[in-house]
Amino acid sequence: MTYAELHCKTNFTFLHGASHADELADRALELGYQGLAVTDRNSLSGVVRAHSAAKRCGLPLIIGAEIVLQDAAPLVLWAPDRQAYGNLSRLITVGRRRAEKGECELYWNDVAQYSNGLLAGVWPWTDFELNQLRPTPTTDLRNVANCFRDRSFLLAPLHLGPDDADHISLFQGQTKQSGLRILAA
Repeated sequence: MTYAELHCKTNFTFLHGASHADELADRALELGYQGLAVTDRNSLSGVVRAHSAAKRCGLPLIIGAEIVLQDAAPLVLWAPDRQAYGNLSRLITVGRRRAEKGECELYWNDVAQYSNGLLAGVWPWTDFELNQLRPTPTTDLRNVANCFRDRSFLLAPLHLGPDDADHISLFQGQTKQSGLRILAA
C-alpha cells in the first residue's frame, strides 16, 4: 500500500507539533511513505528544514499549511507549484500583519482571495482538539468546494477505533451535501 502523510506539523507549531523536520522525514522513510507534507499552523516555518531533510532522504516533500480561520472551519492548504506557494505565503503574511506578534488572523474572504493554484482540505468536524466533535457546517464545506472546485477535498481521518463506521457514514453524507471528494488524512 502506498501512503503519503498530508497533514504533519513540525516543532515550529508550538504546543501541537513536537518533532524536528529531519526526524519526521527519517520516520516517513522508515515507514515507506511515498511523500510527506509539512503543514505547520498558519506558518511555513518548518518547510526549509523539511526541504533539506526530504532531499537528503530522497522523499518527495509537499509544502502546505494548516490555516485556522476566524469565521470558518480550519483548512489544510497545499502548494503544488511556485505560484501557489506565493499565494500561500501572501495569505499567511496578511494574517500575520493583521494580528499581534506570534498570532495570525485570517478570514474566509482572505483564503478566497489567495486560493489560485492551491489545493484545499477541510476537516469533517470542528473542535476536535477540545474532544467535542461537531460536524463542520455544510456552508463551510460548500464554500471550499465552490472556491477550490476540483482542488478541494474532505479530509477523512480514521483511527481504527470503534466509531470508524459512524465516521465513514458522516464523511459520505458530507460529500453528498458539499460536492467534496474524500481524501485520507
